[in-house]
Amino acid sequence: MKHGYLIDMDGVLYRGSKLIPGADHFVKQLLARDIPFMFLTNNSQRTRRDMVAKLGRMGIQVEEKHIFTCAMATARFLAHQKPGGTAFVIGEGGLLAALHRNGYAVVDHKPDYVVIGEGRTFNLEQVEAAVNMVQEGAKLIATNMDPNCPTQNGIRPGCGAMVSMVEKATGVEAFSVGKPSPIMMRAARKELGLTTAETTMIGDTMETDILGGVQLGFNTVLVLSGGTKKEDLQEYAYRPDVIVDSLAEYTQLLEESEWHTPCPSPGLLPELVAVAG
Repeated sequence: MKHGYLIDMDGVLYRGSKLIPGADHFVKQLLARDIPFMFLTNNSQRTRRDMVAKLGRMGIQVEEKHIFTCAMATARFLAHQKPGGTAFVIGEGGLLAALHRNGYAVVDHKPDYVVIGEGRTFNLEQVEAAVNMVQEGAKLIATNMDPNCPTQNGIRPGCGAMVSMVEKATGVEAFSVGKPSPIMMRAARKELGLTTAETTMIGDTMETDILGGVQLGFNTVLVLSGGTKKEDLQEYAYRPDVIVDSLAEYTQLLEESEWHTPCPSPGLLPELVAVAG
C-alpha cells in the first residue's frame, strides 16, 4: 500500500543545531525507497531554502519540495481569504518571503491583517503598533500558537507566547494556521498526493503533531527525543499509535517489518495502553 510521512523537525530531526542520532539514516531510507515525505515545521523564521541548507549541514540532503512551514501555510491561507491584501508583520525572513510570494504587501499603516511569527527582534514598540492596528480593525493572525520551542539548551519562548501579549491587550483571539490546524496539515498531505489512511504524522509534541494527526485520522508516531516524556502521556485524553525513543528506534522497527507497515509491531500496543490510556 502506498504510504508517506509528515515529519516534525525540532525535537525529531534535531535540537537547535545538533542532529538527533538516527534521523539522517531514516531520511536516507525514505529517499532510497521513494517513500513520499514532507517536513512540517511551526518555525516561521526561515524560508524553505534556509531549512534545506540547515539540514544539509547536519547531513540530511533534501530538496525545497520536502519542506512545508507554517509561514507558507499562513501566507497561502491569507491569499485565499483576501487576495492582494496587506499585513503588518512581526516576524523574520521566512514569513516575509512567504507573504510576498503569495501577493501580499507588508505595510505599517492600516493593514488588513496583523501577522505574528517567531522572531528574535521582538520588542514592545512592535507590540504597541500591533495592538493599535487590531483595535482599528485589522485581523489578528498567528503563524502558530506554540508557547515554547525546544533547543539544545532548553526551551525558548514561541510564537504563542509572543502573540498572547497582543491578545491580552486587545481582548481579540488570534487565528492560527500552524500545527495542529487542519489547514496546514491537510494541505501538506494533499501536496504529497496521499489519502488520510496513507499518511503518518511523526512528531515530538502531543499538543500539535499528535493532536493534529489524531484529529485528521492520520497514523501517529510520538518520538521522545523532543519535548514530551513518556510519563506526560497520562495527562491526555488521546494517544499516539506508536511511541518510540527516536527516529532511530522507529527505523529499526520498520526494518524488522521490511517497511511493509507504517505502524510496527502490535507488541507495542499493550505498553501504549498502559502508558497513555
